[in-house]
Amino acid sequence: MPVGAGRLERYIAGMRIHATVEDALDRLEIPFDALGVDPYGASKRHLAVALTAMAALYRAYFSVETRGIANVPARGRAMLVGNHSGGIAIDAAMVVVSCLLEMDPPRLAQGMAERFISRVPFLSEWAVRAGQLPGLPEHAERLLEDERLLMVFPEGARGTAKLFSERHSLVEFGTGFMRLALKTRSPIVPLAVLGGGEAFPTVVNAYKIGRWLGLPYLPIVAYGVPLPLPAKIEIEYGAPMRFEGTGNEDDEIVHRHVDEVRGAIARMLAAGVHRRRGDAQTGGAD
Repeated sequence: MPVGAGRLERYIAGMRIHATVEDALDRLEIPFDALGVDPYGASKRHLAVALTAMAALYRAYFSVETRGIANVPARGRAMLVGNHSGGIAIDAAMVVVSCLLEMDPPRLAQGMAERFISRVPFLSEWAVRAGQLPGLPEHAERLLEDERLLMVFPEGARGTAKLFSERHSLVEFGTGFMRLALKTRSPIVPLAVLGGGEAFPTVVNAYKIGRWLGLPYLPIVAYGVPLPLPAKIEIEYGAPMRFEGTGNEDDEIVHRHVDEVRGAIARMLAAGVHRRRGDAQTGGAD
């Protein structure tokens, strides 16, 4: 194919992705004002820019395959609770895109940005404009009370800090998400993401350098350049889980509920790993 034709083809593909994202944003059931800004500061203009770039990665670079999207409620409050893998939050970005492009009507999954992002002026503004709020419990509770879709990764920074050899494991979950789910009477949709560790295969985390940069750590990959590889990513959403309570239960009860969610995610991860290994043996996915 001539170079010019290849560029034209990529341009047309990019325009199609942009049009798809804009159509999905227009169908979001979110109360944007006349300027295209919602009550939390999310901007349709900023969302279009950020999500077009993320959708291009979703479609063409990571070739994301999404399963079980029908388990995500079409409307009303819900918590998406999943695993982290890979030194950067590729998984969170792909979950956001999957809910926007694969659901009908589309939904905007909103998460709590890492604290270090709020200390960087440019990044903090873009995070809010793209629908991701500072990581405060009151923000998460307000989103759910407003019938939004909240995205939570209970492993936190310890999850993204997993090395390549640990990419399919789960570290300890925090319990705050469960108390919030109980308090707000929100169903939990467990999700498993596979491929993040292959896309960004961390071999070591430089904690001291990270602190100098204001980061929890700096992930280092074997090939030196801190850019993700085009590994296939899979996202699977499990059946919603509902728990009764007020959020003030004893720690023992809360931990038991957390273990149920963690177990559901672990089972999806194990099944996904088995499936990917089978695909690799038959010449399919990595």
